[in-house]
Amino acid sequence: MLENSKNILNDARMNNYAIAHFNINNLEWTRFILEECDRLKTPVILGVSESAIDYMGGYYTVANLVKSLISDLKINIPVILHLDHGKKVESCIKAIDAGFTSVMIDASTYPITENIRMTKKVVEYAKKHNVTVEAELGHVGSEADKSLIPELYTEVDAAKKFVEETKIDSLAPAIGNAHGLYNGKIELDFERIKEIAKITNVPLVLHGASYIPDDMLKKAVKSGINKVNINTELQIAWANDVKSFIEQNQDIYDPRKIIKAGEKAIKSIIKQKLEILNRN
Repeated sequence: MLENSKNILNDARMNNYAIAHFNINNLEWTRFILEECDRLKTPVILGVSESAIDYMGGYYTVANLVKSLISDLKINIPVILHLDHGKKVESCIKAIDAGFTSVMIDASTYPITENIRMTKKVVEYAKKHNVTVEAELGHVGSEADKSLIPELYTEVDAAKKFVEETKIDSLAPAIGNAHGLYNGKIELDFERIKEIAKITNVPLVLHGASYIPDDMLKKAVKSGINKVNINTELQIAWANDVKSFIEQNQDIYDPRKIIKAGEKAIKSIIKQKLEILNRN
């Protein structure tokens, strides 16, 4: 069933483990993720970027697709439908109105005063609809800019001020993580995670978790990370298996068989990540 992230993230924070967030890109990916998480009996957060929403047809299409799959597949785990990196207040409102149960307002590129203003508007609207809100503070690097500059990491005192003023449910800090592929050595600031977790007292979110080594991911969770976002690693594994399938089956033209060729790769990574993140 669809629910918001409050209970599962708070439980993860209290018991020192993390919930997986996997991005969905189409019907097949949504089905693969739901099936594997249900098989492993673990809650899951389905993240959907604004570009993926546009690709899939719109906010209502995505929400109804997820709800229908949960029903038809008889999924029995808690499922959170989450807007990933909503860049505008209006995007978050559209997602909430369509039935998303969690939203992220990402105004991290603005000065903190504007970030707070935008985030407060989203929180005010979300609370009226029993929807949880995640926000980002600091600069999480990307494959495009490779900005893993310590001066742009989330400041501890700023995180405290941000959480207190916005009343968000979870915070995505910049602690050496990056979206997409990492360029060079991965170095997460674990002490900063601990300090932010302690001073804010809210679940923390690790964006850009693809290809972070297992031991480092475990240490991040022990330090205070309670939600881990994974997308790129799934995309590359899926793409590699699909490319291999096409090369070996030149006569196959059925799109269902082609897309399904990446199912095992996706489910294998999901299983691996959940074993790292779960409390056991």
